[in-house]
Amino acid sequence: MKPKRIIISGGGTGGHIYPAIAIASAIQEIVPRCEFLFVGAEGKMEMEKVPKAGFKIVGLPIVGINRQHIMKNLLFPFKLLKSLTKALAILNEFKPDMAVGVGGYASSPMLLAAWIKGIPYVIQEQNSFAGITNKFLASKAQRIFVAYPNMEKFFPKEKIQYLGNPVRKDLIDQVGKKEKAIVHFGLQPNKPCILIIGGSQGARTINLAIQAGLEPLTKSQVQIIWQTGIHFEKEAQASAQSQAGLHAYVSAFIYEMDLAYAAADLVISRAGALSVSEICLVGKASILVPLPSAAEDHQTQNAQNLVSEGAAILVKDVEAKNSLVHEAITCLQNKELMAQIEKQSKSMAKPSAAHDIATNILALLTLHEK
Repeated sequence: MKPKRIIISGGGTGGHIYPAIAIASAIQEIVPRCEFLFVGAEGKMEMEKVPKAGFKIVGLPIVGINRQHIMKNLLFPFKLLKSLTKALAILNEFKPDMAVGVGGYASSPMLLAAWIKGIPYVIQEQNSFAGITNKFLASKAQRIFVAYPNMEKFFPKEKIQYLGNPVRKDLIDQVGKKEKAIVHFGLQPNKPCILIIGGSQGARTINLAIQAGLEPLTKSQVQIIWQTGIHFEKEAQASAQSQAGLHAYVSAFIYEMDLAYAAADLVISRAGALSVSEICLVGKASILVPLPSAAEDHQTQNAQNLVSEGAAILVKDVEAKNSLVHEAITCLQNKELMAQIEKQSKSMAKPSAAHDIATNILALLTLHEK
């Protein structure tokens, strides 16, 4: 039997890229001879991250819709048509047995091309509020894998499988990592630690709120692991160093996220789908600050799903500078509340998501053989 060929499309942010890599890796573990080709957007981070994970990727000239500056969308139809033409050429050359779309604008032309060519495809929707691309392409999908319940308002009910978001495998096992994490980040073992993450690009609102609150954090004997994004790194490092007595690890990007979560007592984060899924997987208490400009305000929807179950605390973006650090310190001091949030957070995790999605994709491939 010849190896199965699977094309995986999507990207633009880590929230789309890492689940795609997790799905491919899980399929490869079950059927090592599967061949993969990733398709992303030219110039976006997937063009770097996917090859680092050991997979081949090609780029399309597609761009996202600019919601702030409407006139910048004048070239969008031409780039979409050019991307669709290139996607059809990619399919003709690679000849996949299945296409997997993980959302983001790179997903649209590839899945549309797959539909035109009669190639079966599935969709993985990370958010609790479905994106435009996935909603548009849902009717022709074989399956739609979702990370939140009650997604029937966006997709045909009979196609939905609620399996969770695929996350990095190294996060699943946190046993015995705390001591190693304390050493790695240069922290004190007897002081509470806050992990601050704002996505792969950093989060300006969160960064400014932490910068403004460094003094009360120091006075409260709280230490921090602060992922700033590249644009705020030097300023954050200078601010942290100016606080005598503050134990802080400050970096533009944290590669050892398994250790960062292991060290943390509390997580402050945006509410992107991947971040939320990771926080639940490691069972941490969190304060979520949704990005208000995210498409269809989906980050607020993601956060509300946890808040409604007592699995997180929400601080609005506009209130973060004044209240975020105070809320964090207050939360850390309330052991009973912390324990309750951790318990609820863990209860919402789906640690086998990548394997379950991979198994379903392989089952569909077998079905199409018959």
